[in-house]
Amino acid sequence: MSIRVAAIGTGNVGRHALTQLIKDPQFELTGVWVSSEAKAGKDAGELAGLDVSTGVAATTDLDAILAAKPDCAVYTALADNRLPEALEDYRRILAAGINVVASSAVFLQYPWGVIPDELLKPIEEAAEKGSSTIFVNGIDPGFANDLLPLALAGTCQSIEQIRCMEIINYDTYDSAAVMFDVMGFGRPLDDLPMLLQPGVLSLAWGSVVRQLAAGLGIELDEVTETYVREPAPEDFDIASGHIEKGTAAALRFEVQGRKDGNVAVVLEHVTRLRDDMCPDWPQPAQEGGSYRLEITGEPSYALDLCLSSPNGDHNHAGLVATAARVVNAIPAVVAAAPGIRTTLDLPLITGRGLYSVR
Repeated sequence: MSIRVAAIGTGNVGRHALTQLIKDPQFELTGVWVSSEAKAGKDAGELAGLDVSTGVAATTDLDAILAAKPDCAVYTALADNRLPEALEDYRRILAAGINVVASSAVFLQYPWGVIPDELLKPIEEAAEKGSSTIFVNGIDPGFANDLLPLALAGTCQSIEQIRCMEIINYDTYDSAAVMFDVMGFGRPLDDLPMLLQPGVLSLAWGSVVRQLAAGLGIELDEVTETYVREPAPEDFDIASGHIEKGTAAALRFEVQGRKDGNVAVVLEHVTRLRDDMCPDWPQPAQEGGSYRLEITGEPSYALDLCLSSPNGDHNHAGLVATAARVVNAIPAVVAAAPGIRTTLDLPLITGRGLYSVR
Protein backbone atom coordinates (compact mmCIF):
# COMPACT_ATOMS: atom_id res chain seq x y z
CA MET A 1 0.00 0.00 0.00
CA SER A 2 1.33 3.42 -0.92
CA ILE A 3 2.10 6.08 1.70
CA ARG A 4 -0.16 9.13 1.42
CA VAL A 5 1.95 12.29 1.45
CA ALA A 6 1.48 16.04 1.22
CA ALA A 7 4.13 18.51 0.08
CA ILE A 8 4.39 21.79 2.01
CA GLY A 9 6.63 24.21 0.13
CA THR A 10 7.83 24.16 -3.48
CA GLY A 11 10.95 26.35 -3.28
CA ASN A 12 14.60 25.47 -3.77
CA VAL A 13 14.34 22.26 -1.75
CA GLY A 14 10.63 21.65 -2.06
CA ARG A 15 10.48 21.28 -5.83
CA HIS A 16 13.04 18.45 -5.64
CA ALA A 17 11.06 16.78 -2.87
CA LEU A 18 7.89 17.16 -4.94
CA THR A 19 9.58 15.59 -7.96
CA GLN A 20 10.49 12.50 -5.93
CA LEU A 21 7.04 12.27 -4.35
CA ILE A 22 5.44 12.30 -7.82
CA LYS A 23 7.86 9.85 -9.44
CA ASP A 24 8.23 7.28 -6.63
CA PRO A 25 5.37 4.74 -6.78
CA GLN A 26 5.52 4.10 -3.03
CA PHE A 27 3.96 7.55 -2.46
CA GLU A 28 0.48 8.91 -3.22
CA LEU A 29 0.39 12.70 -3.36
CA THR A 30 -2.65 14.10 -1.52
CA GLY A 31 -1.94 17.82 -1.67
CA VAL A 32 0.56 20.62 -2.22
CA TRP A 33 0.74 23.77 -0.10
CA VAL A 34 2.32 26.93 -1.53
CA SER A 35 2.98 30.33 0.00
CA SER A 36 2.04 32.50 -2.99
CA GLU A 37 -1.20 33.06 -4.86
CA ALA A 38 0.82 32.96 -8.10
CA LYS A 39 1.40 29.22 -7.56
CA ALA A 40 -2.05 28.40 -6.19
CA GLY A 41 -4.16 26.30 -8.55
CA LYS A 42 -1.20 25.01 -10.53
CA ASP A 43 -0.75 21.26 -10.95
CA ALA A 44 1.91 19.62 -8.80
CA GLY A 45 3.65 18.32 -11.90
CA GLU A 46 4.04 21.83 -13.28
CA LEU A 47 5.43 23.11 -9.97
CA ALA A 48 7.97 20.26 -9.97
CA GLY A 49 9.03 21.09 -13.51
CA LEU A 50 7.76 17.75 -14.83
CA ASP A 51 5.88 17.09 -18.05
CA VAL A 52 3.07 15.29 -16.23
CA SER A 53 -0.36 16.15 -14.86
CA THR A 54 -1.00 14.74 -11.40
CA GLY A 55 -4.51 16.10 -10.89
CA VAL A 56 -3.33 17.61 -7.60
CA ALA A 57 -3.65 21.40 -7.56
CA ALA A 58 -1.64 23.56 -5.18
CA THR A 59 -3.36 25.56 -2.45
CA THR A 60 -2.46 28.23 0.10
CA ASP A 61 -4.90 26.69 2.59
CA LEU A 62 -3.13 24.50 5.15
CA ASP A 63 -6.49 23.33 6.51
CA ALA A 64 -7.24 21.78 3.11
CA ILE A 65 -3.93 19.92 3.25
CA LEU A 66 -4.73 18.56 6.72
CA ALA A 67 -8.30 17.63 5.76
CA ALA A 68 -6.97 15.13 3.20
CA LYS A 69 -5.39 13.22 6.14
CA PRO A 70 -2.05 12.23 4.59
CA ASP A 71 0.17 9.80 6.46
CA CYS A 72 3.06 12.25 6.27
CA ALA A 73 3.74 15.88 5.38
CA VAL A 74 7.01 16.81 3.67
CA TYR A 75 7.72 20.29 5.04
CA THR A 76 10.33 22.25 3.07
CA ALA A 77 8.89 25.74 3.42
CA LEU A 78 11.50 28.32 4.46
CA ALA A 79 11.47 28.61 8.24
CA ASP A 80 14.62 30.58 9.10
CA ASN A 81 12.90 33.95 8.67
CA ARG A 82 9.46 32.85 9.96
CA LEU A 83 10.16 30.60 12.95
CA PRO A 84 6.96 31.29 14.94
CA GLU A 85 4.82 30.53 11.91
CA ALA A 86 6.76 27.36 11.05
CA LEU A 87 6.58 26.02 14.61
CA GLU A 88 2.85 26.69 14.68
CA ASP A 89 2.54 24.81 11.38
CA TYR A 90 4.31 21.83 12.93
CA ARG A 91 2.11 21.97 16.02
CA ARG A 92 -1.05 21.93 13.89
CA ILE A 93 0.13 19.16 11.57
CA LEU A 94 1.32 16.88 14.37
CA ALA A 95 -1.77 17.47 16.50
CA ALA A 96 -3.87 16.42 13.49
CA GLY A 97 -2.17 13.02 13.61
CA ILE A 98 0.05 13.59 10.56
CA ASN A 99 3.73 12.66 10.62
CA VAL A 100 6.30 15.18 9.40
CA VAL A 101 9.64 15.01 7.64
CA ALA A 102 11.24 18.42 7.17
CA SER A 103 14.32 20.34 6.12
CA SER A 104 13.79 23.17 8.64
CA ALA A 105 13.77 24.61 11.27
CA VAL A 106 17.22 23.13 11.61
CA PHE A 107 17.40 23.23 15.41
CA LEU A 108 14.75 20.49 15.47
CA GLN A 109 17.40 18.10 14.13
CA TYR A 110 18.28 17.61 17.82
CA PRO A 111 16.57 20.32 19.89
CA TRP A 112 17.31 19.27 23.47
CA GLY A 113 19.59 21.76 25.16
CA VAL A 114 19.38 23.95 22.05
CA ILE A 115 15.99 25.68 22.23
CA PRO A 116 14.03 26.75 25.30
CA ASP A 117 11.20 24.61 26.68
CA GLU A 118 8.54 27.11 25.65
CA LEU A 119 9.41 26.41 22.00
CA LEU A 120 9.95 22.68 22.41
CA LYS A 121 7.02 21.62 24.57
CA PRO A 122 4.22 22.60 22.14
CA ILE A 123 5.84 20.41 19.48
CA GLU A 124 6.26 17.48 21.86
CA GLU A 125 2.72 17.85 23.20
CA ALA A 126 1.25 18.03 19.69
CA ALA A 127 3.11 14.86 18.70
CA GLU A 128 1.78 13.12 21.81
CA LYS A 129 -1.76 14.30 21.12
CA GLY A 130 -1.68 13.19 17.49
CA SER A 131 0.46 10.08 18.11
CA SER A 132 2.66 11.47 15.34
CA THR A 133 6.37 11.81 14.60
CA ILE A 134 8.60 14.57 13.28
CA PHE A 135 12.08 14.19 11.77
CA VAL A 136 14.09 17.22 10.61
CA ASN A 137 17.23 16.65 8.55
CA GLY A 138 18.97 17.31 5.24
CA ILE A 139 22.58 17.43 4.08
CA ASP A 140 23.75 20.19 6.49
CA PRO A 141 22.47 20.19 9.15
CA GLY A 142 21.89 16.51 8.53
CA PHE A 143 23.66 13.62 6.87
CA ALA A 144 27.04 15.32 6.41
CA ASN A 145 27.31 16.13 10.10
CA ASP A 146 25.28 13.52 11.93
CA LEU A 147 25.09 10.05 10.36
CA LEU A 148 28.36 10.20 8.42
CA PRO A 149 30.68 11.38 11.26
CA LEU A 150 29.04 9.05 13.78
CA ALA A 151 29.49 6.12 11.38
CA LEU A 152 33.20 6.97 11.16
CA ALA A 153 33.38 7.35 14.92
CA GLY A 154 32.14 3.78 15.21
CA THR A 155 35.50 2.57 13.86
CA CYS A 156 37.62 4.41 16.44
CA GLN A 157 39.15 3.21 19.71
CA SER A 158 39.30 6.73 21.14
CA ILE A 159 38.16 10.18 20.01
CA GLU A 160 39.51 13.61 20.96
CA GLN A 161 37.50 15.72 18.54
CA ILE A 162 35.02 15.54 15.67
CA ARG A 163 35.04 18.45 13.23
CA CYS A 164 32.42 18.78 10.48
CA MET A 165 33.05 21.36 7.76
CA GLU A 166 31.11 22.82 4.87
CA ILE A 167 33.46 24.55 2.40
CA ILE A 168 31.32 25.94 -0.39
CA ASN A 169 31.04 28.80 -2.86
CA TYR A 170 27.44 30.04 -2.66
CA ASP A 171 27.56 32.14 -5.81
CA THR A 172 24.97 29.97 -7.60
CA TYR A 173 22.64 29.59 -4.61
CA ASP A 174 19.45 31.32 -5.73
CA SER A 175 17.63 32.60 -2.65
CA ALA A 176 17.86 36.30 -1.90
CA ALA A 177 16.06 35.82 1.43
CA VAL A 178 18.67 33.36 2.67
CA MET A 179 21.73 35.01 1.14
CA PHE A 180 21.00 38.65 1.99
CA ASP A 181 18.51 38.67 4.85
CA VAL A 182 19.61 35.59 6.81
CA MET A 183 23.34 35.32 6.04
CA GLY A 184 24.04 39.03 5.42
CA PHE A 185 25.97 38.81 2.16
CA GLY A 186 26.00 42.10 0.27
CA ARG A 187 25.51 44.03 3.51
CA PRO A 188 27.97 46.38 5.25
CA LEU A 189 30.27 44.53 7.61
CA ASP A 190 28.96 46.45 10.61
CA ASP A 191 25.38 45.42 9.81
CA LEU A 192 24.71 42.14 11.63
CA PRO A 193 22.22 39.89 9.79
CA MET A 194 19.89 37.41 11.46
CA LEU A 195 22.43 34.58 11.37
CA LEU A 196 25.11 36.54 13.23
CA GLN A 197 22.96 37.96 16.00
CA PRO A 198 24.29 36.69 19.37
CA GLY A 199 23.30 33.08 19.96
CA VAL A 200 21.74 32.43 16.55
CA LEU A 201 24.63 30.34 15.21
CA SER A 202 24.42 28.18 18.32
CA LEU A 203 20.67 27.95 17.86
CA ALA A 204 20.91 26.95 14.21
CA TRP A 205 23.84 24.53 14.45
CA GLY A 206 23.83 23.76 18.16
CA SER A 207 21.69 20.78 17.17
CA VAL A 208 24.69 19.40 15.26
CA VAL A 209 27.18 19.58 18.11
CA ARG A 210 24.61 18.41 20.69
CA GLN A 211 23.67 15.38 18.60
CA LEU A 212 27.29 14.46 17.95
CA ALA A 213 27.95 14.71 21.68
CA ALA A 214 24.93 12.52 22.37
CA GLY A 215 26.25 9.99 19.86
CA LEU A 216 29.57 9.98 21.73
CA GLY A 217 27.78 9.60 25.05
CA ILE A 218 29.05 12.87 26.54
CA GLU A 219 27.28 15.89 28.00
CA LEU A 220 28.72 19.19 26.83
CA ASP A 221 29.63 21.88 29.36
CA GLU A 222 28.92 24.70 26.90
CA VAL A 223 28.42 25.59 23.26
CA THR A 224 30.28 28.64 21.91
CA GLU A 225 30.39 30.41 18.55
CA THR A 226 32.86 32.51 16.58
CA TYR A 227 32.80 34.10 13.13
CA VAL A 228 34.73 36.33 10.76
CA ARG A 229 33.50 38.15 7.62
CA GLU A 230 35.47 39.48 4.68
CA PRO A 231 34.51 42.23 2.19
CA ALA A 232 34.08 41.99 -1.56
CA PRO A 233 37.21 43.23 -3.39
CA GLU A 234 35.03 44.75 -6.14
CA ASP A 235 31.45 44.84 -7.41
CA PHE A 236 30.17 41.54 -8.83
CA ASP A 237 26.95 39.58 -9.28
CA ILE A 238 25.80 36.22 -7.95
CA ALA A 239 22.64 34.22 -8.64
CA SER A 240 20.79 35.90 -5.77
CA GLY A 241 21.70 39.47 -6.75
CA HIS A 242 24.38 42.17 -6.71
CA ILE A 243 27.34 42.34 -4.31
CA GLU A 244 28.90 45.77 -3.89
CA LYS A 245 32.58 46.34 -3.19
CA GLY A 246 33.27 46.42 0.55
CA THR A 247 30.15 44.53 1.58
CA ALA A 248 30.20 41.02 3.08
CA ALA A 249 31.25 38.41 0.53
CA ALA A 250 32.85 35.67 2.64
CA LEU A 251 31.91 34.18 6.00
CA ARG A 252 33.67 31.68 8.23
CA PHE A 253 32.14 30.51 11.49
CA GLU A 254 32.45 27.77 14.09
CA VAL A 255 30.02 26.38 16.63
CA GLN A 256 32.05 24.55 19.27
CA GLY A 257 30.88 22.03 21.84
CA ARG A 258 33.19 22.02 24.86
CA LYS A 259 33.81 19.33 27.45
CA ASP A 260 36.19 19.68 30.43
CA GLY A 261 37.84 22.72 28.84
CA ASN A 262 38.43 20.98 25.51
CA VAL A 263 36.69 21.44 22.15
CA ALA A 264 35.08 18.04 21.65
CA VAL A 265 32.88 18.67 18.58
CA VAL A 266 32.96 21.47 16.01
CA LEU A 267 30.65 22.57 13.21
CA GLU A 268 32.56 24.88 10.83
CA HIS A 269 31.33 26.66 7.72
CA VAL A 270 33.63 28.31 5.20
CA THR A 271 31.44 30.23 2.77
CA ARG A 272 32.69 32.28 -0.18
CA LEU A 273 30.96 34.04 -3.03
CA ARG A 274 34.07 33.83 -5.24
CA ASP A 275 36.66 31.09 -5.44
CA ASP A 276 39.54 33.57 -5.27
CA MET A 277 38.48 35.06 -1.94
CA CYS A 278 40.28 34.24 1.34
CA PRO A 279 42.86 31.87 -0.17
CA ASP A 280 44.27 31.18 3.31
CA TRP A 281 40.95 29.70 4.48
CA PRO A 282 40.33 25.94 4.02
CA GLN A 283 39.83 24.99 0.39
CA PRO A 284 37.25 22.49 -0.92
CA ALA A 285 38.18 19.10 -2.33
CA GLN A 286 36.48 19.96 -5.63
CA GLU A 287 35.72 23.13 -7.52
CA GLY A 288 32.77 24.92 -5.97
CA GLY A 289 32.65 23.12 -2.68
CA SER A 290 32.65 20.01 -0.56
CA TYR A 291 32.02 18.72 2.95
CA ARG A 292 34.91 17.60 5.14
CA LEU A 293 34.96 15.41 8.23
CA GLU A 294 37.98 15.32 10.53
CA ILE A 295 38.19 12.97 13.47
CA THR A 296 41.16 13.28 15.80
CA GLY A 297 41.63 10.04 17.69
CA GLU A 298 42.84 6.49 17.31
CA PRO A 299 42.68 6.16 14.42
CA SER A 300 42.19 9.65 12.97
CA TYR A 301 40.23 10.37 9.81
CA ALA A 302 39.94 13.04 7.15
CA LEU A 303 37.09 12.47 4.71
CA ASP A 304 35.95 14.74 1.85
CA LEU A 305 32.41 14.39 0.57
CA CYS A 306 31.98 15.83 -2.94
CA LEU A 307 28.52 16.40 -4.35
CA SER A 308 27.75 16.66 -8.06
CA SER A 309 24.82 16.18 -10.41
CA PRO A 310 24.24 15.68 -14.14
CA ASN A 311 21.54 18.35 -13.82
CA GLY A 312 23.44 21.15 -12.09
CA ASP A 313 26.35 22.21 -9.92
CA HIS A 314 27.33 21.44 -6.32
CA ASN A 315 24.65 23.75 -4.90
CA HIS A 316 21.98 22.03 -7.01
CA ALA A 317 23.25 18.65 -5.78
CA GLY A 318 23.04 19.83 -2.17
CA LEU A 319 19.42 20.87 -2.60
CA VAL A 320 18.53 17.50 -4.14
CA ALA A 321 20.37 15.69 -1.33
CA THR A 322 18.51 17.69 1.31
CA ALA A 323 15.17 16.84 -0.26
CA ALA A 324 16.00 13.17 -0.78
CA ARG A 325 17.31 12.76 2.76
CA VAL A 326 13.92 13.59 4.26
CA VAL A 327 11.76 12.00 1.54
CA ASN A 328 13.64 8.70 1.80
CA ALA A 329 13.10 8.76 5.57
CA ILE A 330 9.28 8.81 5.23
CA PRO A 331 8.67 5.05 5.68
CA ALA A 332 10.89 4.93 8.78
CA VAL A 333 9.29 8.05 10.24
CA VAL A 334 5.75 6.74 9.65
CA ALA A 335 6.75 3.53 11.46
CA ALA A 336 8.60 5.29 14.31
CA ALA A 337 7.36 5.93 17.82
CA PRO A 338 5.60 9.29 18.30
CA GLY A 339 7.65 12.38 19.16
CA ILE A 340 10.68 14.22 17.85
CA ARG A 341 12.98 11.64 16.30
CA THR A 342 16.61 12.06 15.22
CA THR A 343 19.22 10.18 13.24
CA LEU A 344 20.13 8.44 16.50
CA ASP A 345 16.61 6.98 16.68
CA LEU A 346 15.83 5.91 13.12
CA PRO A 347 17.10 2.80 11.34
CA LEU A 348 19.64 3.19 8.55
CA ILE A 349 18.04 4.75 5.46
CA THR A 350 19.61 2.79 2.61
CA GLY A 351 17.98 4.08 -0.57
CA ARG A 352 15.91 0.94 -0.91
CA GLY A 353 13.94 0.91 -4.16
CA LEU A 354 15.88 3.79 -5.73
CA TYR A 355 17.96 1.85 -8.26
CA SER A 356 17.40 3.00 -11.82
CA VAL A 357 19.38 3.44 -15.02
CA ARG A 358 19.05 6.67 -17.03
